Parts: sequence; C-alpha cells; structure tokens
Amino acid sequence: MANQVSGRAAEPTSVEEVTVFSNPSQEDTVSLLGGLVRLQYWESILQDSIRAVVVFVDSGNAIKDKTAIDGLPIVGQERVALRFKDREGNQLEFQDDTAFYVNKVTPLSDDTTKSMVHLDLVPREYIMNEKVRLNKRFNGKISLGGETPNATSNKDAGGHVEKILKTDKKYLATKKDIDIDKTSNNYNFIGNNRKPFYTLNWLSKVGIPEGQGEDGHYKGNTAGFFFWETSEGFKFKAIDTLLDKQKNPQKKSILFNQTVETDKIPAGYDIKALAYDVDNLVDVQSKLKMGAYTNRIVMFDPFNCHYEVIAPNAGVTQGEDGGTSPGNKKNLTTAGKGLPVLNKEFDIEGNNADYTRTTYMTIDTGTLPVGDTTKEQLNKSKDPNFDAKSVLNQSIMRYNQLFSQKTTVTIPGDFSLHAGDAIFVDAPQLETNPEADNVNDQSGGLYIIAALCHFITPKETYTKLDLIRDSFGRKGNHSTGR
Repeated sequence: MANQVSGRAAEPTSVEEVTVFSNPSQEDTVSLLGGLVRLQYWESILQDSIRAVVVFVDSGNAIKDKTAIDGLPIVGQERVALRFKDREGNQLEFQDDTAFYVNKVTPLSDDTTKSMVHLDLVPREYIMNEKVRLNKRFNGKISLGGETPNATSNKDAGGHVEKILKTDKKYLATKKDIDIDKTSNNYNFIGNNRKPFYTLNWLSKVGIPEGQGEDGHYKGNTAGFFFWETSEGFKFKAIDTLLDKQKNPQKKSILFNQTVETDKIPAGYDIKALAYDVDNLVDVQSKLKMGAYTNRIVMFDPFNCHYEVIAPNAGVTQGEDGGTSPGNKKNLTTAGKGLPVLNKEFDIEGNNADYTRTTYMTIDTGTLPVGDTTKEQLNKSKDPNFDAKSVLNQSIMRYNQLFSQKTTVTIPGDFSLHAGDAIFVDAPQLETNPEADNVNDQSGGLYIIAALCHFITPKETYTKLDLIRDSFGRKGNHSTGR
C-alpha cells in the first residue's frame, strides 16, 4: 500500500434549497435555509420509502411577520423541495414529482422570539399508501422486469409490481422511475383491500428471480426479493442480483486504517472511512432458530391429500478430508468466498432429519385458475398457484443468510451512494508485526449497503453506511478501475 492518492475530510456540503409550500396556496412559500440546523436523509432496503428530517430555527419574521409554523402555516402534508450537493458535485434533488411532504411537526424548544422545530418528511407514495387499497384480482407473473403491463391485450400477463406502483392509476401511480427484476414464477391473488406497500413486501417473499439456472431460472435453489426506494426511484430486486458483480458492480472502495493522515489513502481506494465497526453476528442459536441453513417445510395438498416433508440444507459442512460439502448452494451468488463452514459433529443423518425450523403450508392447488372460459379454468384446476417446495424455504434461508455479516462505516458525505449498492471494504489485519500492512481476508471484501444516512449540518457532512453480506472471506479486487 505504498502508492497514495488524496482523500477528503467531512467538509460541509452545499444545501441549496429547503422550501416549504403552503397547502392553501402553492404560491406562498418559506425557505428554511437561513435557520437550518440539521438535515438528515435515509434510504434502506428494509424501508418502503425514503425519509428525511429537517431541524430549523423558526424566527418571528419568516413570513407575514410570523413564524413559518404560524404564518404559512405548517399543519401537515405541505410540499417540501430539497436540493443539496456534496463536495464532489453529487447532487440529490427532490422537486415536483419527487418532492417530500410534511408528515409530522415537532417543536423542540420555544420562547417569545424564536423556536426550534423538527419536521419529519416523507414522499408522496408514503401518504398515498394510507389512502389506497388493492381490491381486485391479479394474475400472472409477479414482475415483468420493468415492462409495462398491457391489461387490454393480455390480462393474465402479470406484472403485479408494475401495476401497483405505476400502471394502474387507482393505486400508487408514482411518476418516479422504477427498477424491477423479472420473476420466473406466476402468482395469482386477490388484493383483499390490503395496502400497496404491504402487498409489495408480501410478493417479494414469494418471487423466484429469472436467471441462468435450470429451466432458465433459480427454481429450487434461491428465492426472495427486496422492495425499497432510493432517490433514483423504486427498486424491486432479487437478493442474488444484489450480490452479482455483473448486475450490481461495486460502486466504491473504502479503506479504514489507523493512520492520522486523513488526506491520503492507498491507490485503488476511493474513500477513507472515519469510523469502522464489524459485527459478524455469530449467534448460532439465533441463526438456527431462524432457519438460516437448515429448514423444513411440511406440505399438505387437500386436493389429493398428498403429504410431503422437505428439508433443504444450505449449510456447508467440513469433511474428514478437510474439504467442504456445500449443501443446497447450486446457482447461489455469494458476496464472500463462501457460507460459514458448519461443524459436522452436529449433523443429523437421515432423510429430511436435519432441520432447525419448520414451516407448515397448505398447497393451494386449483386456486384462482386463469382463463376466459370454464374449460380453460378447468384445464388448469390441478395446477398449484404457489410452488412452496421451490420458493418458501429458499426464501427464508436467503433472507437470513444475507445478514450473516454486518459492518458499519462512517465516511465523509458522499451522495452518489444508495441503498442496494455494492461496495468494497478493507481494514487492516491484526498482526504481531507492527509494520505489517495486510488487509483482513476474513472481514474484508464486497458488501451491500443495507441502509444509509446522510447527516448534514452547516459545519460538516457525514454518510453512515450499514453494510451486510451473506458469506465470509475476502473475494474480488478492491479497485473500481477509476
């Protein structure tokens, strides 16, 4: 690590606009820039929508010789335009169709001349989610990969995610961009008056990504999606897509070390971390309870009284010769070198005997068959609506595996990063030789940004990243090629 390039500190960023528009008249506005104390912005793959918080000093001459709260007034659902830029020129802008809205107003302090106010901001879709209910039947594929469903030409084509987010004007009807992975499996259901966000998260658990496995997808080996929002729009992405370096190439490379020189980092790295914390989440009992590696499903089909027990094993066991047995890892994409190696001493021999969690499922054969005529529906009356054997256990295991290793880093404000991005993180390896400069081969490597927060004040800007991955061991190259 001899070659070095310039780094940067947590310098203040440029907040260019924080404007609140009045509900009665959009022409009445108040700029909060002059009294801005703090601005925070969040994204997370476990969060349906983005969030922001503005804390400002509200003086008595904001508008009409009154405070912004009383003069505008701010009572809730006011549109708020934000625009801020980091030191590298990366800008986040929320205007018009992407603007925030006031969700909650909280006074933090108050006196006769000024007060400090906390505004909780949410996007339009967050509010619409409380007013909209899904009340019709959906047929076909869960998602079409960004294609626009055409209900008039083929009502059974599917595209549930696209319809709920964008196509059907009765639902969220967002004008934001959407980035959606295509599913290989169909799923028919009735909305039952559920909320859009609830339904989208429910659908994410039963989707199989379309890929290059057997029959052109990952059926029987992996399943599970995430639904979330970033400043770039809504995402519906498969777990294995996030970990695929071809489909989700690493965006930045971060290094943490104990050097006092904050302005220099080795060549090949983009950012020097200001703080670094590793949580390997080594909690054997918790992982076993959640079924991260061995999981049993008990299925009963009332259509023909068929009873079946399946216990796929995604773990890795150590063999007598020192080699490993990968379990059910076929077609899996991992961020590190491999899943944790489990102790074979705890293996239980026998067909479907080794499991730590049991899920019971009634097979819905013949439920909601598609077709315009009775004959067409009868022809599909023996088809299962949901292939639990190939989806349910795989989805449970992949969600739990993805959080096997967690790392939290704090860096100078960087607005180019988003939840779901892949980044490379390295830290020094603890060694007896104080002059050694080797990176940690166990905790270092590729991670996914599970959540991020931009923390902005007039004096400094930080970005905090919660990073996750499903496996251990440094794999790949830290250089992003820039």
